[in-house]
Amino acid sequence: MITSSSNPQMKWIVQLNKKAKTRYEQRVFVVEGIKICQEIPSEWIEKVYLSESFCKDPKRMEQWQGYPHEVVSDRVFQAVSDTKTPQGILCLVKMPKYSLEDILGMNPHILVLEDIQDPGNLGTMLRTGEGAGITGVIMSKSTVDLFHPKVIRSTMGSLFRVPFYIAEDLSETLRELKEKGISLYAAHLEGKLLYQEPDYRKSCGFLIGNEGNGLSKEIAELADAYIRIPMEGNVESLNAAIAAALLMYETNRQRFCTENNR
Repeated sequence: MITSSSNPQMKWIVQLNKKAKTRYEQRVFVVEGIKICQEIPSEWIEKVYLSESFCKDPKRMEQWQGYPHEVVSDRVFQAVSDTKTPQGILCLVKMPKYSLEDILGMNPHILVLEDIQDPGNLGTMLRTGEGAGITGVIMSKSTVDLFHPKVIRSTMGSLFRVPFYIAEDLSETLRELKEKGISLYAAHLEGKLLYQEPDYRKSCGFLIGNEGNGLSKEIAELADAYIRIPMEGNVESLNAAIAAALLMYETNRQRFCTENNR
């Protein structure tokens, strides 16, 4: 049993939670919590750490006996946990890597994110995107790290199922999408079209900008059309994750209706 927070393994977990650089150098990240750990594909799991209290429940232990694991004292587990009320399990997980082709799918429905900074927003967009049937997410390299502990928790497991691509040059990546016949729509305050007006049944992608500044001019100009979500009262715009949800589900609605009318 590990009984000291000075243990090298415990120090490594703390570093992985705190530093994106460490995560990407090692290609490993930390997932914590009973339900979300159960969502991890088995081949992604590198090692499991279980608290002393967790191990006292035979039913909980059944699932994890076949994995390399270490038992950690409750005190030390609390010290290295990224949550206020640890559930007694965390996993070291191999970082997946996808190509741009993995994002496209049979009929691309893509979310493109420029410099999103709030971990909760990013995680929510992945989770909502899975529900809406997106084929993947493309992010600028300045977007908050997808493997930040708060992002991981917000995805509620969707991180393990939604392909993603971190673009070194977002502009160039968008030009590639356009060459492949994918129509790009920018959620923009200057939008003339209401968001439900375009036809999203064919290959499409939605551009969502930074929470404070919106889309940069360079990225916005690559859109085929600006679309807007109508606002009442004094509200100028919606939260980025909510705006993305409306657009993704409108696409889902159009495609679902088409399938059911055939």
